Amino acid sequence: MTSSAATTGPTTHVVVGGASGIGQAVVEAERARGSDVLVWDIAGSYDIECDVTHAKSIDDAMVETLARVGVPGEVTITAGIGHSGMLLDLPPEEWDHVINVNTRGPWLVMRAMAKVMIDASVAGSLVATSSVSARLVDRSMGAYCASKAALSMIVQVAACEWGPYGIRVNAVGPGVTETPMLGRAPTDSGWLAAVQDRTALGRLGRPDDVAQAIRALHDVEWATGQVLECDGGLALHSPIDAFGESRRSR
Repeated sequence: MTSSAATTGPTTHVVVGGASGIGQAVVEAERARGSDVLVWDIAGSYDIECDVTHAKSIDDAMVETLARVGVPGEVTITAGIGHSGMLLDLPPEEWDHVINVNTRGPWLVMRAMAKVMIDASVAGSLVATSSVSARLVDRSMGAYCASKAALSMIVQVAACEWGPYGIRVNAVGPGVTETPMLGRAPTDSGWLAAVQDRTALGRLGRPDDVAQAIRALHDVEWATGQVLECDGGLALHSPIDAFGESRRSR
């Protein structure tokens, strides 16, 4: 159980959930830099169909990936869903769905990838997509917050367990980012304007912002078990800040 036999992974980069949003930005950036990219998804433009809520679908996608490109050296997991609902009113089946997509699915993908990397003695890099909501309390977003908090911890435990094999596991924690998921947020409540105002850099995030952070996590060879928040400073806002909403006018 040492990393001495591990080798530098191939240039193949698998992006799970790469047909839209942050995942699509990762795919475009990787292809622009010359990487061989394989997209797993269930909708849009993808190379291999995969539903992360089904273990067999992941196993089948893994078999097809190995047949097409061999063991990938880099894997980015961006598959996920948003959700809102008060805990008192949340139907259990909705809770289960959020956890299945945002927590169980990424874990199953990470596990499948780690197994083939270990078997092939490939020193690979895995990056999952968590959220600033993994550590910040969002009223009416209990299931989403819990799913991302659990994913962040899975990333850290996986980094500890798989580090001896030369496999690095990290996560990026985006803030509010302009993706199709955000399109379902209310537009007439002033919520987005308030979020932008509370963000230190004064705007919402873009998918390519997060793609840059993901690339950095793959590149830094001495980093593992980290959750890199890429939120423009949104998490720096304090509810007890005496200046409150006037911060942008200073």
